[in-house]
Amino acid sequence: MPAQIKAAATSRQKVDVLISGGGIAGMIAAAAFGAAGFKTLMVDPTPPVTVADEASSDLRSTAFLRPARDLFKKIGIWDALAPHATPLEGLRIVDTVDCADGPVLRNERQFEGRETADEPFGWNFLNWHMRRELMRILPSIPQTEVRYGVGFKSMLTRTGSAIVTLTDGTDGHVIEAKLVIAADGRESAVRAAAGIGVSTTRYGQKSLAFTALHDLPHGNLSTEIYRDGGPFTMVPLADIDGRPASAIVWMNKGPKAMALLNMDIAAFNAEMTDRSAGLYGNLELASQRGVFPIITQVADRLSAQRVAIIAEAAHVLPPIGAQGLNTSLNDLAELLTLCETNGSDIGGAAMLDAYARTRHRDITARARIVDLFNRVVQSEDSLLQSVRLLGLKAVHDIKPVRMGVMRAGLGPL
Repeated sequence: MPAQIKAAATSRQKVDVLISGGGIAGMIAAAAFGAAGFKTLMVDPTPPVTVADEASSDLRSTAFLRPARDLFKKIGIWDALAPHATPLEGLRIVDTVDCADGPVLRNERQFEGRETADEPFGWNFLNWHMRRELMRILPSIPQTEVRYGVGFKSMLTRTGSAIVTLTDGTDGHVIEAKLVIAADGRESAVRAAAGIGVSTTRYGQKSLAFTALHDLPHGNLSTEIYRDGGPFTMVPLADIDGRPASAIVWMNKGPKAMALLNMDIAAFNAEMTDRSAGLYGNLELASQRGVFPIITQVADRLSAQRVAIIAEAAHVLPPIGAQGLNTSLNDLAELLTLCETNGSDIGGAAMLDAYARTRHRDITARARIVDLFNRVVQSEDSLLQSVRLLGLKAVHDIKPVRMGVMRAGLGPL
């Protein structure tokens, strides 16, 4: 072997798992695989924003459901995260319509988390806050290295490993990994390098994400208010300066969302109070406003040679029913279990085929359901609005249906 080739080969850093993507899903994946004893490297070209007042801060929130909490316990990070969580005791769904005098409440139903287990449905975190806590936790996880400011550049896969070139240009910029995990978002460079395409549905919608204060307490209930344009969702947070607070996701057609984004605060407060049907009294903006496009996107395949596709690299869903990041953690839990079962042969073809089959079935089912639900909820058609009302009553009032829907929301379908 020529000396320069031999030197290059020996300078490679060898790991069990290389994770491309340092968002919430990537950070949890790094903690999970490191805690399981796999030598793990996570890379991302952009350090996470861990404060609320930067322009690029992720102002959305995530209600982590019970399977996510169970995964956190398995990894050993739940005790550190729990003090920062707001329990989600139930889900209140409210159906409204526009009338001459303003929004009119047609019906509402409440789904109680303790009907399926003696504990909350889930636990809510602001996304920027979750990033901050994970950044604090990761250095204590054994076998885990994190590199921000370093990204994925290229990849060569073969039967026994993948050779990945990173963007930092240092001696450690070539990594040999048994398994490469694409957790690098909806525009995933790893997915593209593996030759995997996506199917995308666009709705002409955008969602605003922000924190609001309100007059009346939320009682640890997540409230979804249906009208045209999409749901207005209020997810409970801890009180801020002694006042009740919620993380809000407000879906609208694109032009309306952009108008709200740029509206002066007094007018915005009045508009969102009206959109909430006054259920919690007056609402008052308590953060910046972020805006996000609404799409459904599913990867054509979830694996390639030595590569697993997870999280938003695998699927992007409208923010309905806390499906997005919880579905991502279902990906991670399945992949971690398979790796633990396969031991020394993680990333092998049989293992990755099993992962792809199991997760693709669940992801496509969820994507179809959320897509249909979003179309019905945002519609201004009176017939579809009637269907929405009847569906709400049927799902809640028929106990076996209600229990089935709640259980489906807590894990793979």
